[in-house]
Amino acid sequence: MLAKQMLDFRQSLHSEGIVFCYSGYMTEDVLLSIGSVIKQKLAADSVDKKVARGVFSVFVEQVQNVIRYSLEEDTGGQLNEEIELRYGLLMVGLKEGQYFVSCANLIKKQNVQQLSEGLSHVQQLDKEGLKLLYKEILRGKVPEGSKGAGVGFIDIAKRATNGIEFDFTDYDDEFAYFSLKAYI
Repeated sequence: MLAKQMLDFRQSLHSEGIVFCYSGYMTEDVLLSIGSVIKQKLAADSVDKKVARGVFSVFVEQVQNVIRYSLEEDTGGQLNEEIELRYGLLMVGLKEGQYFVSCANLIKKQNVQQLSEGLSHVQQLDKEGLKLLYKEILRGKVPEGSKGAGVGFIDIAKRATNGIEFDFTDYDDEFAYFSLKAYI
């Protein structure tokens, strides 16, 4: 039964064009290791260098978002407070000649509306509008709750040659599951 389940799962991924899938705790070390594999795969497939750079950059930004913001975490308990592992899902794929990178993780339900409004705004901007918003945010103060300058989603949208998609679904009373997909 196990082999059949795994084969069915593999075929499901394949039918969606997913060439790389990782579900688990993410760290900077995981980012570097997976990034190396993705680079090698893109090189082996002779992907255009500009497309490969875009895929890699979006991958890095998406994984960093999981590392910084996923609320499904393991802090190592009381034995080692320096450990902070954040859980997420990462997929890289190719469908109809177009690469995509998608990540998903838990967020607080109370943040869904603000995040949705911000991403909807980013979705509507053209490249020039994204550049202007990016510069505007860098000149402003860091948004509350942000662990960076707040430009990650804008950077993803700038690199996504064919836009971004996002979605939320309820997880439980407190949390929602968030997914972002960028097409390169």
